[in-house]
Amino acid sequence: MRFGCCGNLISPCTDPVGAEIVETLAELQYDYIELSLSHLTALREPVFSNLVRRIERSGIGCEACNNSFPSHIRLTGPDAHLKAALQYAEEALARAAQLGVKTVVFGSAGARNVPAGFSYKTAWQQIVDLLRSLGERAQMYGITIAVEHLNHQESNIVTLASEAMQHAREVGHPNVQLLIDYYHLGRENEDFGILLEAGSMIRYVHFAEVQSRSFPVEDNEHYGKFFDRLRSLRYDGRCSIEAYTQNLASDGKRALEKLKEIVKSAEM
Repeated sequence: MRFGCCGNLISPCTDPVGAEIVETLAELQYDYIELSLSHLTALREPVFSNLVRRIERSGIGCEACNNSFPSHIRLTGPDAHLKAALQYAEEALARAAQLGVKTVVFGSAGARNVPAGFSYKTAWQQIVDLLRSLGERAQMYGITIAVEHLNHQESNIVTLASEAMQHAREVGHPNVQLLIDYYHLGRENEDFGILLEAGSMIRYVHFAEVQSRSFPVEDNEHYGKFFDRLRSLRYDGRCSIEAYTQNLASDGKRALEKLKEIVKSAEM
């Protein structure tokens, strides 16, 4: 299993892209960094080119991106426009590919949340239609779109892993699959059995301590149970810590050691 970290949660006000921690992650021996795609896409070309070089110099790559759509691009509701969303996505995916990204997380609560009074069924179909078109474009770049479930305090659509799985199944494209997020599973009290139901659809994992969304630095019996399910599926993909911390050097080191220890135990 490859372990990464979402950079954009560490200093969201000063570094919404998340790149400023890449050298620290490399020193801590993480395998990759995960950055905010919407913020990457908004960068001017010279700034983006400098960022690409910085990532290359760090010794680790940007293998995944989250925050695929900015909130001002509406994906559901009467103001949603598929053509405009796909025009943005073309540029975003091209930049992701330039960085070597393999997985783009489709969460983007601000963009996909259903406006008050709008039909939930229609909003659901709007997202399905978007993801079908995104899958076609992502395939050209060798990128997988991973549908993310977000707990009900953050989103009002696709709040369960079972719903994210249903979305991916309805889309029916090989480049649109599923992200499993340990934190959001916990916030919604969703059973780990959903991992076994999802099976090979799981292409990416996010991880954080459930109560405080902090780095997993302490012992927790549920961590082992979660990775036991992944082990039973022979999942050997990427797992990114998507959490807050005031001390990345310390928490990042302890969390990586903890997760590697848990995974090793699950494999024994």
